[in-house]
Amino acid sequence: MLNRIVIAAAAIMMTAPLAVAGPIDSACVRSDRARGNAPLCTCIQQVANQTLSRSDQRRAASFFRDPHEAQEVRMSKSDRDNAFWARYKRFASQAEAYCR
Repeated sequence: MLNRIVIAAAAIMMTAPLAVAGPIDSACVRSDRARGNAPLCTCIQQVANQTLSRSDQRRAASFFRDPHEAQEVRMSKSDRDNAFWARYKRFASQAEAYCR
């Protein structure tokens, strides 16, 4: 019984870092702008987890691959895009302040 508990605890500890990675963290680490700064990317993901829905995180992560898409969303006349942009700006401000 104790053996099973130890094995289960070890499995959880070994997979925990994988659970932390989210769409923004993954996109950030792969981007040229991050320059391999994994701790910064992890911090930004932590702020995203607190401020953005999972679907908003996936959408924001796409900006790392295509920065022009961010400009398109920012300039959009769509209510949906405007609401997302407001959430994204709030997230970006918080990440900038928290992840210095």
